Amino acid sequence: MDVLQSFLLGIIQGLTEFLPISSSGHLVLGKQILGVEVETGITFEVIVHFGTLCSILIYYRKTILNLLVSGLGFLKAPSAKKNDPNVKLIGLILVSMIPAMAVGFTLEDQVEAIFSDPLLVSVMLIVTGLILFSTKFIGSTEKDVNLSSSFLIGIAQSFAMIPGISRSGSTISAALWLGVKREEAANFSFLMLIPVIAGAMLLEVKELIEVGVSDAALINLVIGFLAAFISGYFALKYLIIILKRKGFHYFSYYCWLVGGIGLVYFIR
Repeated sequence: MDVLQSFLLGIIQGLTEFLPISSSGHLVLGKQILGVEVETGITFEVIVHFGTLCSILIYYRKTILNLLVSGLGFLKAPSAKKNDPNVKLIGLILVSMIPAMAVGFTLEDQVEAIFSDPLLVSVMLIVTGLILFSTKFIGSTEKDVNLSSSFLIGIAQSFAMIPGISRSGSTISAALWLGVKREEAANFSFLMLIPVIAGAMLLEVKELIEVGVSDAALINLVIGFLAAFISGYFALKYLIIILKRKGFHYFSYYCWLVGGIGLVYFIR
């Protein structure tokens, strides 16, 4: 992988992480089309995901600061903070992590193998399109996220470990079908991503320390990180606007188009 390829793949990650079109699926297809061989396995995917994680931290910095303050306050005085809405949100995020953690720890090897199959990714993009299109038929969404809905949204997130199944698409769609307010569905979807990606980063850092990374690979990782971080911030900024306008299902046409092209290209 050269610097230009790292930059392009980082841009793909940043633009597709928050849009419901599967960033991991686009990375797999992009690497196949560009003829890229990633020496560090799935490390590049995790690094560019970390770039978009940083864009979430910047975009939601005030919310995250409030969560940290309330969380620390709860640890010091649980009885005084038990009714704090920020403490409740922390609990809901932790509940949403359970399915993804269970799948991640038990099926890690299988997930890594799937990352090399562009044909399967193309099929899963078509499935994502069906999920997104289904939101066209959702009526009013006026509920807040609660304990049961956070767990169900977490289950939707666990399926998104398969490249081609959009994480934001599946979690936001699940939230909308559960009646969660549109803006809250998006905010919760992105906030619950933070601990998942942070946990993946910790596992990868441990592996990198053990096996090491060449100087050339490190430069590519940095370029990919920066490209994903900058493009991801702007993609995140405009997705919530699109969601408020109830245009979420329009992304299904794009997923069907890319998935169909992938099937034709990789079957031949």
